[in-house]
Amino acid sequence: MDMQALASTVPVQGEYSLEGIDFITNGDQYLTFELDQEQYGVDILSVEEIRSWEKPTKIPNSPTYVVGVINMRGVIVPIIDLRLKFGIGTATYTETTVVVVLTIETDEHSRTIGFVVDAVSDVLDAEESDIKPAPAFGGRIPPCYVDGLVNLENDLVTLLNVVELQKIEAHASRKKG
Repeated sequence: MDMQALASTVPVQGEYSLEGIDFITNGDQYLTFELDQEQYGVDILSVEEIRSWEKPTKIPNSPTYVVGVINMRGVIVPIIDLRLKFGIGTATYTETTVVVVLTIETDEHSRTIGFVVDAVSDVLDAEESDIKPAPAFGGRIPPCYVDGLVNLENDLVTLLNVVELQKIEAHASRKKG
């Protein structure tokens, strides 16, 4: 294969007009999903993949919301049920239940975690001006997990902080006696 000939077919920036294509955006994009008929979103750049529900391998003495681990191409991935983590109803697994696998990059490390959700909804384009701060009072989700709120037609989408989501609280140690 002639690489020079192939390279000459690649369009130069601004050479072609992409009319009618609406996937290019100046705002941020979020994968939205449902938990107990409410809409939530996570930064789409953190989404590694969306997997159908499969029962994970249990981990002894883990917090109740850590439902187990799966082996994803040689990587052991903890699976967290967001309904259990946030105390939203009971955990039920249906044909629409999926695991959203996120890879979270921080200064210290990279971590891959799966989150069980009721169903994936859509991809949301949100400009910074569309995102409103979460109220400081009440709510089902602790404020540390919320990045903001976006009005979407008749729904409200809660944008979740993926860095905070990846933290698994230390399990309380048992007293010896």
